[in-house]
Amino acid sequence: MHMDNSSPDPTADTLTHDIIGAGIEVHRLLGPGLLESTYQNCLARELALRGHAVDRQVALPLHYKGVDIEAGYRIDLIVDRAVIVEIKAVERLHPVISAQVLTYMKLSGLQRGLICNFHVHLFKDGVKRLVL
Repeated sequence: MHMDNSSPDPTADTLTHDIIGAGIEVHRLLGPGLLESTYQNCLARELALRGHAVDRQVALPLHYKGVDIEAGYRIDLIVDRAVIVEIKAVERLHPVISAQVLTYMKLSGLQRGLICNFHVHLFKDGVKRLVL
């Protein structure tokens, strides 16, 4: 498992680079201080405008000992069926948010995730990349 807060290398992962670029555009136009749902809707729109497939509020069932359990877990965004995006608008990212996204990644089988916190002065300071 690898966690990286540095700027993404577009040659290594073009999709996460594109997602972060879309987040920068949304943050540039809206700034901090709005609801997570607002950022989620606007980021989904921005990504769609850039040609990406975006699934929103994707139900994540929990398989436990041969039984599907509806636990109410929802992934904010899945972009191009490859990257989980968790949207936040908080003062500080609590470590449990990273653990939550890593769990979503394991349960969904997706290898990459982004946490995008829009309640920051510079959007790049609110982005956390996760790779299994």
